[in-house]
Amino acid sequence: MYDIIIVGAGAAGVFCAYELMKTNPDKKVLMLEKGLPLDKRSCPKKTKGVKECKCKTCSIMEGFYGAGGFSDGKYNITNNFGGDLFRYIGYDEAIELMWEVDRINLSMGGEEAKLYSTGTSDLKRIALRHDLHLLDAKVRHLGTDRNFFIASNMYDYIKDKMEIKFLTEVTELEKKDENFLVATNKETFECKKLVVATGRTGSKWIGTVCEKFDIPTTNNRVDIGVRVELPALVFKHITDEVYESKIVYKTQKYNDMVRTFCMNPYGEVVTENYGDIVTVNGHSYADPKLHSDNTNFALLVSNKFTEPFKNSNEYGESIAKLSNMLGGGVLMQRFGDLIKGRRSNERRMKKCFTKPTMHATPGDLSLVIPKRQLDDIIEMIYALDKIAPGTANEDTLLYGVEVKFYNSNVEVDNNLETKIKGLYVLGDCSGVTHSLSQAAASGLYVARLLK
Repeated sequence: MYDIIIVGAGAAGVFCAYELMKTNPDKKVLMLEKGLPLDKRSCPKKTKGVKECKCKTCSIMEGFYGAGGFSDGKYNITNNFGGDLFRYIGYDEAIELMWEVDRINLSMGGEEAKLYSTGTSDLKRIALRHDLHLLDAKVRHLGTDRNFFIASNMYDYIKDKMEIKFLTEVTELEKKDENFLVATNKETFECKKLVVATGRTGSKWIGTVCEKFDIPTTNNRVDIGVRVELPALVFKHITDEVYESKIVYKTQKYNDMVRTFCMNPYGEVVTENYGDIVTVNGHSYADPKLHSDNTNFALLVSNKFTEPFKNSNEYGESIAKLSNMLGGGVLMQRFGDLIKGRRSNERRMKKCFTKPTMHATPGDLSLVIPKRQLDDIIEMIYALDKIAPGTANEDTLLYGVEVKFYNSNVEVDNNLETKIKGLYVLGDCSGVTHSLSQAAASGLYVARLLK
C-alpha cells in the first residue's frame, strides 16, 4: 500500500518525484518504469557494425528520464510552443514553474549551460522580410552529455527516498473503493493517489485507460516531416545567436503551417524506435570534442483531421512503416535528387559534400511522404534559404520520416486531475504538454497538490 504511485519515469514523473521527496519526504511513493535504469540504457546501434535493432523497449525512448534522457536537453521556457500547460494552470504560473525546472537543472549539474534568447534578436526582423516567423523563447541548452549527468544526479537524489522498480510494465488499473489497484507484469500494488506520466510512448496505453474509466479524450494532431542535415556553417549566424530557432512558415501553395523543430548545431542524426516503426530525430552535445561538422533540424507539417477520421497517430505510423519498408529503416535523400525527381543511391552519396552523421538507406522520399506535405517541405527549404543561404544546396540531406506523435488530449481539470478522483494524468501522455520544460513543470505542479 502506497500513498502515491507514479507510472512512468520521464521528465514529468521524475520532477514530480523530486518535488514530492523534497517537500513530503514522509510520503510512501513508488515509481514504476517499463524501461531500464539510466546506467543500463544504451542503444545497440551505437555499437560498430549494428545497423538495426528490435529491442523490446527502446533505450532511446524508455527508461529512467524517458526520451529526455537521451535528447540534447533543450529546455524552452515559453508558452508559445511546447504545449498548452498555461491553459490549465495560468500563464504566469506555467512560466514560473518552467523557471523552477531550470533552477533545478542548474543545481543538478547544469550550471555551465548557456541560456539563449530570441526576444531581442535581429533575426526576427530579417525572417519577417521573407514571411518567416521566429517564435519568442528563452532556451537553455544542456547537451546530451550534460543532460545525462543531470539525470544521474536526479536519480541519486530520489533513489533512497522512494521505491523505483524498472522493467515493470503496468498491465491493468482498477478502482477499489477510494484506492487504486495497479497490476504489473510482476506484481500488484495499491495506492491512494495515482499519477500517470507515461510520455509519448504510452499514447496507446493511456487511450485504453481512458476508455476503461470513460474519461473523455479529444483527437490531437500528428506532424509529418523530414530531418534536414547540412554543414553547420550554413546556420552558424543563427545558431550562435539563438541556438534553437523555432521558425514557422505558412506555405503559399496550400496555406499549411510548416515549422522548424529541434535544431541541433554541430549535432548528429539519430533514430527513435517505437517498437514496430523507426523514425528519426537529432542530438547535440555540450562538449566541443563531441561536435560534428553538421547542423540538423526537423521540418514538420502539422496535420489535424476532421470527422470522420480520428486516428491521426495511425496515419503517421503508416507513413513511417512505408519508409521503413522501402529503406529497411530510415531513408535518406539529397535535396538536389529530390528536386530532380530521382532517388539518391550509393554512387551519388559518394560524391556528396555533406557527410551524413547517421547510417541510413539512400532512397526516394517522394515514394513515402504524401505530395502535399512534400511540397510544403520543399517550399519551406527555399524560404529558409533566403535567411540561411545554402539551405537549398543540392547536397543538403533529408532523412525520413520524422513523425511527432501527440496523445489525444485527456480531459483533466485545472489540477491535471481526471474525473476519477485521485487519478492525475500529466506530461506528454496527457496531450497537455509537448516538451521537456512543460512536462517537467507539470510534474512539479501536481506534486505540490499531493499533500
